[in-house]
Amino acid sequence: MKKTMKAVTVADIGSFIYDERKIPRLAPGEALVRVTLTGLCRTDLKIIRAGHRDLVLPRIPGEEVVGIVQECSEGGEHIPPGTRVYIYPGDWCGVCPFCLIGGENLCRSMRIMGFHRDGGFAGYVAAPAKSLIPLEDSCSFADAVFAEPLSCCINAIQLARLAPGERVGIWGAGPAGTLLKRFAESIGGDVTMIEPDPLRRSRVLGLESPGDNRFDVCIPAVGSPDAYREALDHLAPRGRLVVFSGLPAPHLQPPVDMNRVHYLEQTVVGAYGCAFRHGRLALELIASRSVIVSDLVSHSMPLSALAEALDMVAERNCMKIHLNPWE
Repeated sequence: MKKTMKAVTVADIGSFIYDERKIPRLAPGEALVRVTLTGLCRTDLKIIRAGHRDLVLPRIPGEEVVGIVQECSEGGEHIPPGTRVYIYPGDWCGVCPFCLIGGENLCRSMRIMGFHRDGGFAGYVAAPAKSLIPLEDSCSFADAVFAEPLSCCINAIQLARLAPGERVGIWGAGPAGTLLKRFAESIGGDVTMIEPDPLRRSRVLGLESPGDNRFDVCIPAVGSPDAYREALDHLAPRGRLVVFSGLPAPHLQPPVDMNRVHYLEQTVVGAYGCAFRHGRLALELIASRSVIVSDLVSHSMPLSALAEALDMVAERNCMKIHLNPWE
């Protein structure tokens, strides 16, 4: 095996380098995974062009990663070479109160692939063996790489305590919004999508505006203060607003009528990332086709075309982009 690989490195916010890097050496308990596909999302765009709260530089980005195990260090032998895997992006302590209740994403020691440690915009990635989830033979890499974004959507819907038959309003019909819709519908939610873009709206049979609708659960799947204001205005009594998408400065505190929240017994709940168990469930849903994902891929591109792919994400003229480090 070669000693180097092609990789994307962010050393300074606002730019990146695509060049040869040494293939990572393994620490105890790790596995070396040959990356077959990585998904590109708006978080990657934010990391590279604006920075992120959890980002530590220099860094190879990429948190939506699938591949094939090449080798394991001592302590990681339970995942044999040749195993096809999805990499849960977190590395957690396992002993804190949040880890013990299945909330690894809130672990204070959490180290996220692509943020705190190097990610999948590369030919190879070193990952904790405990973070690897083997794929079913019937599950393609192109489908399995959706496990990470679907996991985040599962977390959001579960935190919303969605019950069958409840009305759900989702603002934004991009990849995340569409995955939220499909998972919510798979457990009996009555979903309405609100999307101003005609093409994206037509894909989900959505509405341009919510009209007179009131929803038991409102989820803005776009970082827009207007979407949050509209979602709050259309939240039903005892409704739950899920803060799924972060807001850019200076819009961190959209106006909220706290008296209305009080009198209507409404709830605001945050949802950030996902836990390991969400990854297992996401792969089960994908493999069983309970949640369809294959039609969300609009472009498959080489990793070397990342600059073009980022522009497409920024301009919202794509759905899901998959990046291949070997093309």
